[in-house]
This record gives sequence, C-alpha cells and structure tokens, in this order.
Amino acid sequence: MEVVVQAGQLQLPGTVGQPAAPRGCVVFAHGSGSSRHSPRNVWVSQRLHARGFATLLFDLLTAEESDLDARSRTLRFDVPLLAARLTSGVDSVRQFPATRGLPIGLFGASTGAAAALIVAARRPEAVDAIVSRGGRPDLAGDALRAVRAPTLLIVGGRDGTVLRLNREAAAQLAAPHRVEVVAGATHLFEESGTLEEVARLAGDWFESHLTGPAQSEGGTSG
Repeated sequence: MEVVVQAGQLQLPGTVGQPAAPRGCVVFAHGSGSSRHSPRNVWVSQRLHARGFATLLFDLLTAEESDLDARSRTLRFDVPLLAARLTSGVDSVRQFPATRGLPIGLFGASTGAAAALIVAARRPEAVDAIVSRGGRPDLAGDALRAVRAPTLLIVGGRDGTVLRLNREAAAQLAAPHRVEVVAGATHLFEESGTLEEVARLAGDWFESHLTGPAQSEGGTSG
C-alpha cells in the first residue's frame, strides 16, 4: 500500500506492507545514499511480513535532496535531519488506519541506525524495539544513554571498523541490548546466506520484544 509521510511541509513517499493480522509494525530507516527501494531492506521487510509484522519503508530525503546527496554525500550523514524525518514516519504509523495501535519497531541501516536510536531516545513511549544492520550507532552520540527500547546491533564479522564502533556504542546503552556478529559478512551483507541471517536475527528480536511498551531495565552485549 502506497502512503505519504508528512514531515512538516514535505510529503515523503512510502510503502506499507502488511500481513493479515500484524503483531507490530517495523519502520525502516535506510542508510547512506539509499531510499525506500533499498533491495536489502525490501528483502528483509518481506521476511518480516512472513513472521507477522507490518513494515513501513519510506524515503528520508526528497528527490531534490537525494540528487544533492548523490553529488555531495553530505545529507546521508546529517543524522539530526534523518532523525527528524524518521520521527515523522513513526508518527505516521501511529495514525495510519492499517497500523494504528500496533507496537512499533525500528530497523536502521548505516546512518539510519543512528537516526533510529535518536528517535527511540526522544519517543520512548512510541518505540518498543530496535534492530541495526551494519549501523553507525556511534553517530547517535549522547542519545545512546537515553534509549530504553531493547536494541540489537547486527554487524558483519569482516566489517572491522564498524564492529568496533558498535561495541563501543553498545557499552553506552542502558537498555537491554546485544551485539550479534554475522561470520563472514562484510558491511553490506552481500555474502551468501548473510542477509538471511540478518532477517532471522531481526525477526527473532522483534518477536521477543515488539509486544508492548518500551522496557527500561539494563542489558548486556555479546
């Protein structure tokens, strides 16, 4: 179902995918230089549908902004801007008739993961669980300490720098959390079977945590 996310004066196109009786809705925050058509996020969203979750994929940048970013590579790292747009996406999910009242999870990739963590810190009553795929949670800064939603950080075993940054960010999280390392995977999880493992881990996490109000107890990383 095609939808529009209202972000201030902007209208950002999106797609809601929905199983017959969804148990929750996962809002995707795509990463650097991507869009709602990200093949990896689309593929993961389809696997989440099979596990009973609705999804929202939408463009965090307008067409003009995407053109500018393609030339300058600056807006993809404007995490406050991405977080503001993602907040509008979460607000929209709470208003769309098809998803109103569902627990909300966030699935962030690359810089979108930092935006997801910032939104969770700002809206603890709205965000119930977070999954990051090859994310940059370190770019969330001080917001990490304010996150209360259970958070799963999935990183490729061959993505050394990002793995280090994820472990450092995890040490700042007070929320329940875990770092999962997918053996043999590089940053984009293009290796055989690695994206399937991401989808499995994300589905398990959302099944365990996307069931009600955000939790507040501490957690561990591994």
